[in-house]
This record gives sequence, C-alpha cells and structure tokens, in this order.
Amino acid sequence: MRVIRVDDDPEYGVALGSILVSLLEPAPGKAREFNRWYERDHFYAGCMTGESFFAGRRFVATRPLKALRYPASSSAVSDSSVGSFLALYWMERGHHREAEDWAVERVLWLGANGRMDGGGGRKAVHASFYAHRFAACRDDDGVPPEVALDHPFPGVVLVISERPEGVSAEDRERWLIEEHLPRTLPGSDAALCLSLDPLQLPEESPAYVAPAPGSERRALEIYFLDRDPRESWESLFADLGQTQSAAGMGEVAFAAGFIPTLPGTDRYVDEV
Repeated sequence: MRVIRVDDDPEYGVALGSILVSLLEPAPGKAREFNRWYERDHFYAGCMTGESFFAGRRFVATRPLKALRYPASSSAVSDSSVGSFLALYWMERGHHREAEDWAVERVLWLGANGRMDGGGGRKAVHASFYAHRFAACRDDDGVPPEVALDHPFPGVVLVISERPEGVSAEDRERWLIEEHLPRTLPGSDAALCLSLDPLQLPEESPAYVAPAPGSERRALEIYFLDRDPRESWESLFADLGQTQSAAGMGEVAFAAGFIPTLPGTDRYVDEV
C-alpha cells in the first residue's frame, strides 16, 4: 500500500487540494429531466468551467445500491434512502479560495438567470467542500488521486464518519494508515481511498446549511472500486461501522455506494 499525503510534492505538477461533493435527489417522477439538466448544463456551467476545477464525474445509486446504505439517518444525512445522483469535482491544490468564490458567485448568477430550476426540482441531501488529507493506493504504482475521476472505475463508496470527542483527526489518520487500510486494501476491490476533512460552505451559498453539532469531527473517505459496490459490500463495507466503533474511532454517519452515470444517455433514471 502506498500513502500520498496532501503536502507531498506532486510527481507531475498538478495536485488535488480539495473536492466538492454534491448529493442530490430529483423531485418524484422527474429523474429523467433532472439527469438531462444536470448533465447537459449544470455539470459544466456550475463547476467544470470554473476557476481551478480540473476534473469532475457523476454517479448514480440505483435502488439495490440504496438498500445497502446505513445508518438510516444521522446528523450528516437525515434520510439515507434518498440521494440518487452524486457529483464529485476536483480542485487544484492551493486554489480552493478562488474555486469556492467562483462557485458561489456562479450558482447565484445561474439562479438569477433561470438556470437553477432545471429538472423540475431537487433536494440537496449532502453538499460540502472537503479538503484532501491523504490518499492510500492499493498498488505501489496505482491510479493517483488526480486522475481518479477520469479512470473508468466501476464504482465508488462514500463513507462519512464522526470521531468521538477526544479523538483527533491525527489519531484517526494514524489508525487508518497503520491499521485499517493495510488490512483492507491489499488484495481487495478497493484500488484507492481518499481521506478528506470538511470545509463548511459559505453562508451566501444557496446550498448552505448551518453546521450540525459535532460536524467539526466529521471526515469523509471515498473508495474507488474495481467492481460494482454490490460485489464488494459484504467484504469491505458492511461491517465497517462496527470495526471503526470497536477501534474507538467513532461512528459511520453515512455509507453509500454508487456507479458511474453513462453520459449522453438516460441510463438508470428508471432504477432510482
């Protein structure tokens, strides 16, 4: 297993610094309209044309994938049965402030110009910026985090966790790097794990939600898989909450798997 920390010198110049996570649920009966609006307008106009955004990809959770999620609710996600479409965006290291400012200004502009109502309505299930902390690659020469969204991974899993009081981010990072991930990644379907810390959305953002108590102890891991998450769930994620709790590293607040959308099509809109 190879660990790449956020302060390591980038091998080729461009380095991942922060990400934007957007988990949305279309209005009932409007999945097709939402998918087309987001894919053909908002994905580009709302992020990919922006300052210091350099990669993005969309994912979807079908009903069988949503059935695997846990817990049913938490302070991070109030109802884990919703949240069908996920978008992930990469921002270059050292440029988060510019990217965040651009994104907020852009979304406000899109709203003022009638381009935020596409798809017949939607619910923001979880929207947040995150700071990249480290990446753990299963293989010594595996896919680096900067190109993870361009590599054709068949699935991703989001795991949001909340540390107990008295356990620092450094404590949990040590547990992940020295104990959990060395037992989990080698020989598994998980080729890459990114560990991230939350960055609160600005108050002027339309998706702003006041931080919940304890959210400063929250962390996010994104696992990139070589197979559909359903094929790896039992071996990698079903017992992760118990494993983490038993180690004194807190609770899993949201564990959810996704598969990539197929751009230019309405694939999966009838399966959410």
